[in-house]
Amino acid sequence: MSEAAALGALGELCPEGYLVGGCVRDRLLGRATSDYDAAVPGAVAALARRLARAGSAHAFALSEDFGAWRVVARDHSWQIDVLPLHTEGIAADLAQRDLTINAIAEPLSGGELVDPFHGRTDLERRRLRMVSREAFTADPLRTLRLARLACELGFAADADTQAAARAAAGGLAAVAPERVFAELRRILVSDAAVAGLELLDSLGATAVVLPELSALHGIAQSPYHHLDVYEHTLAVLGAAIEVQRDPEPVFGSRAAELDAFLERPLANELTRWQALRLGALFHDVAKPQTRAVNEEGRTTFMGHDVAGAAVAGEVLARLRASQRLGDHVAALARHHLHLGFLVHEAPLSRRAVYRYLRRCEPVEVDVTVLSVADRLATRGRGSDEAIARHLELARAMLGDALRWQAERPRPPVRGDELARELGLPHGPRLGELLQELEEAAYAGELASREQALHHARELQRTRPVERGAPVSDR
Repeated sequence: MSEAAALGALGELCPEGYLVGGCVRDRLLGRATSDYDAAVPGAVAALARRLARAGSAHAFALSEDFGAWRVVARDHSWQIDVLPLHTEGIAADLAQRDLTINAIAEPLSGGELVDPFHGRTDLERRRLRMVSREAFTADPLRTLRLARLACELGFAADADTQAAARAAAGGLAAVAPERVFAELRRILVSDAAVAGLELLDSLGATAVVLPELSALHGIAQSPYHHLDVYEHTLAVLGAAIEVQRDPEPVFGSRAAELDAFLERPLANELTRWQALRLGALFHDVAKPQTRAVNEEGRTTFMGHDVAGAAVAGEVLARLRASQRLGDHVAALARHHLHLGFLVHEAPLSRRAVYRYLRRCEPVEVDVTVLSVADRLATRGRGSDEAIARHLELARAMLGDALRWQAERPRPPVRGDELARELGLPHGPRLGELLQELEEAAYAGELASREQALHHARELQRTRPVERGAPVSDR
C-alpha cells in the first residue's frame, strides 16, 4: 500500500483522529516526509493492527508507558505512529507539545487545521516559539530538539523560548543517553551543524551532554593557530562540511571516487562522511589535559592525539553509540596528525606512503580528509604556505589510500611458505619478516617470489634473531 493510501485507510478507520506534530509542520512547509504521528481516541493497539492488515504492513508496540504503536510499510517507505489522544481532546493534546509549529493538528477526516497556538504564523515567520514554559521542564530533551530544529529548518528561537530551554538544560543529565545521541546525531548531519552546536552551547546544553567539548573554551594555542581550541574545533567541523559539499576544489579528479567511498554507511545510521564530522568534533578533545608550555615559551599539546582517541571512545560509549562508531572516531582522533608530520618529508618515498597507510588503517581515507579540514581551519602564522603544501600531499596520498581500501596489499609470499623456506617457527619474527616483504613489494623493490625469499634470507643473515627469542612486534 502506498503512503497516501495508508493515510486514507487510517482516516476511514478513525475519522475522529488527527495527524499531529512534525508531519503536519513539514507538510505545511512543503518538506517531504514519510513519518507520521496520529493522535486517536479509543483502543490504539486495535486500530494499529487493523491499519497494518489493511496496508499489508507491520504493527508493534512502541511504548508501553504511553500506549503508542507503530505501523511500518513492508518496504519501509512510510511509517505511522499511532498515539492515544488526550482524554480532554485535541486542544489539550496540543497544549502538551513543545513548540507552536509542532502544535498543529490535521483532522484525518479533512477540514480546517487545529492551530490554537498560532503555529502557522510562526512557520511563516520562521520562528521557534514554545507552547509553554513547562514544555522544557516536562522533557529537557526538548532543549536539544530546539537546536536541532533551528539548524534543520533554518528557524530562529525567540528569546523567551531560549530562556526556558536554558533553564531546563540541567535536566538533560537525567535523559536517556540514547535519546541525547539521537538528537546530537541529527544536529551534526545538518548543513548548519556549526550553528546548531553554537546554539546548544549558548543554551548551556553542551556543558551537560558534552562537557569534554565545553572544556575546550578558552584553551589558547600556539601562534600557528588563530583560534582557541573550541573555536578551532567548530572551524574544523565547518571545513569538513564544506569539503563534503564540494570535494573537487581540494581533491580534483579523485573527488567523485572519494565521495562514493565516504557515502558508504558506517554505523548508527551514519555514513563515513557523517562520522567524519564526529572526528572533527573530537580530534582535539584532549588538548586541555595535555597543554603545556615548554622552556622556550611555546604552547604544546604532546600526546593529545592518543589521549583524544581514548576520550572520544569514552564519550561515544557513554552516549550508547555502537562500538564500531566509537572505534572509528577514536581512530580518526588518534591518527589526525600523521599526514601533517609528513609534509616536511615530501615528496614521499613509497615506503613512507606504505607506513602512513598501514598505520592509519582502517581510516586511511577518512583521516586524510580530516587532516585537510584541520589544516584549512588553522589560519595562524605562515598558514597560506602550510595549507598549500598540505593539500598537495593530501591529494597525492588520497589516490593511494583509496586503492589501499579497494585492495589492501599482501606479502608476496604466504606465511607458511616463508616459515618453511627459512625454517622459522610461527611467531613475532615471522610476522616482522612478512611485514617487511609487504612493504618492500609495495615500494616496488620486489618483483617476484624468488626475490622476496632472497630478501628474507638476507634479512635473516644481516639481522639474525635467536630462534625462540622474543621479538618486539612494532
